[in-house]
Amino acid sequence: MGAWPESLGALIASLTRLPGIGRRSAERIALFLVQSEPALAHQLAGAIQRAREQIHACSQCGALTETSPCELCTDPRRDSALLCVVERPTDVLSIEKSGSYHGRYHVLGGRISPLEGVEAEDLRIAELERRLQNEPIQEVILALGTDVEGEATCHYLARRLRRPGLRITRIAHGLPAGTGLEYADELTLGHALQGRREMS
Repeated sequence: MGAWPESLGALIASLTRLPGIGRRSAERIALFLVQSEPALAHQLAGAIQRAREQIHACSQCGALTETSPCELCTDPRRDSALLCVVERPTDVLSIEKSGSYHGRYHVLGGRISPLEGVEAEDLRIAELERRLQNEPIQEVILALGTDVEGEATCHYLARRLRRPGLRITRIAHGLPAGTGLEYADELTLGHALQGRREMS
């Protein structure tokens, strides 16, 4: 047989649209699903549908949650004087896995990248400034990627957010240049948070 059945081909094509899934991986996953017990495919489809319907961005910090505000924002044990600014909701999960940070978060929703058409106004910077006015934040930790866009966004934020009594720091050592937080292990992220430096 030279070609996949139409429905299997459509499943493979859909799977290749997922990040990190190439054509061969998509074929293996699709073949596994169609040859497994029907209950597994139904369970997987249901889990995807429920997650898509129930998961949304927290109204306060922007992290992924089923409730808003999320548990990270409402937990009284977290240090409300510390605010860690990240690019994406997945960065919150990466830092939480490190177990070394116990403050609050703010998800920007990206980073400034004129080549990709992303300007400062496209990010959640105005919301960040409102939080600085309304919450007892004493330190903003910029935990953005170490690539050119991440560095440029950090410098922009350091200038825009500067105000008396507010410390602005940047996670520093341990993160390879040009990568995002999701590629760093928990220990490296923990050291990077502990070794943060002042932004000038």
